[in-house]
Amino acid sequence: MKLSIIIDNFNAASSVDQVTQHNSQQAQRKAAMAVLAHAEAGEIAARLRNFTLPAHQDLRAPENGLVMLRGRIGGDGAPFNLGEATVSRAAVRLASGEVGFGYTLGRDGEKARLIALCDALVQSRDFGGLVERGVIAPLREQLMVRRKQAAEETAATKVDFYTMVRGEG
Repeated sequence: MKLSIIIDNFNAASSVDQVTQHNSQQAQRKAAMAVLAHAEAGEIAARLRNFTLPAHQDLRAPENGLVMLRGRIGGDGAPFNLGEATVSRAAVRLASGEVGFGYTLGRDGEKARLIALCDALVQSRDFGGLVERGVIAPLREQLMVRRKQAAEETAATKVDFYTMVRGEG
């Protein structure tokens, strides 16, 4: 009886570790996709040239399509169709089995393929850390510099308005 409780506790701890590891990998992929979506295709390709890439194949060749954008007035109103946006998507599988997906606004199929390749590499045990340090981190730093520069340019145009009270009685 006591032995089965210990085994059950061991299995529960093991499954908690697996869930934690899965959530961590999901968070890492999400953060990487946020950076890659804002980077230029040429920047991603230039960073990937520094690596010897593993064998990979396109599961889904880059293709373009439309998505419907929906909005809400005030954030809590009834949803309405705002319009359509062009997107590109691709899917890549590494020889080791990891599958990556890439989506980007616009008609840049090569960017979608590069994002998919990076997504697959981030999941790989052999390349995940290398891609994070050699591709994602430098692109994240560039993105932060651009955002800081844009914020400084915007702040330079700020005008403070004040009201003067006239002395009429």
